[in-house]
Amino acid sequence: MVTVRILILIFCFLTLMACDSGSKSMALGSLERQRIALTATTNEVVVSLPVAQGSVVTKGTVLVQLDDTQQRAHVAKALADVAQATANYEKLLKGAREEEIAAARAKVSGAKATLQESEANYRRIASMAKDNLASQSDLDRALANRDSGVASLESAQEQLRELVAGSREEDIRFALANLDATEAVLLGEQNKLDDLTIRATRDGILDNLPWNLGERVTQGSPLAVVLAGKAPFARVYVPEPYRVKVSVGDVLLVHVDGIDNPIKGKVRWISNEPAFTPYYALNQEERARLMYLAEVQLPDSSASLPSGVPAQVEMP
Repeated sequence: MVTVRILILIFCFLTLMACDSGSKSMALGSLERQRIALTATTNEVVVSLPVAQGSVVTKGTVLVQLDDTQQRAHVAKALADVAQATANYEKLLKGAREEEIAAARAKVSGAKATLQESEANYRRIASMAKDNLASQSDLDRALANRDSGVASLESAQEQLRELVAGSREEDIRFALANLDATEAVLLGEQNKLDDLTIRATRDGILDNLPWNLGERVTQGSPLAVVLAGKAPFARVYVPEPYRVKVSVGDVLLVHVDGIDNPIKGKVRWISNEPAFTPYYALNQEERARLMYLAEVQLPDSSASLPSGVPAQVEMP
């Protein structure tokens, strides 16, 4: 009986030693996915939540729709400003119409006829004034009418030359700059409108919708949280003695609670700094307790595994 008890104690001791040895070769952690938080760019009311939490989503899927009534009005005004600036720029490029030039020429002809009449009237009044048949005031009035006719003719001729020459280069450049400015404003307003429709930026799982239908969100707050990627990765803490044995690209076995067979994963990142106390502040015995955070990516065949499940990675 004593011998049997001794054998049982030896067996238990060896079992505990094996478990202890196995635990030392494991890096403990959990399965995780990248959390993509899609935030609100303005304070608006949630009017639609087309996708339920926990659903698988693809890039571009509409997750949340905010009220865009006011922003659509801003876009409409920006469109009208662009149309106005475009019309003004095209008008300057084309120059005056033939009808406008013809009207200007007719105005010049009318000014010439008026000038001829005023000149003839001035000469007649001047001749009468020499014979004392007209007063000095009549002569002054006739002279003023003649000078006014000369000025009117010169003005009509300058207007005609301006129409024939077309728009100035400076005016065209100014109109083009104004058009570019209105188009930039339109682009900004359109981007604001697009931001009111929250879409998934990556494939993944819709993890959380913090706001309810009908609530007015606050600017900068998350509207939807997406767990990106097909398969999760194991975020584990590598013990200090194994840090030099683990490198990016290494294939390690990942044990997941609830799954009998281990899964092959590839190390995609490992920290160069310990997670807690720096190594230079510890002695040689305490350094073995340091942990280095690492991420081991699982294959796409493990896409169905949920996040948050405990996992252990075998150390080489």
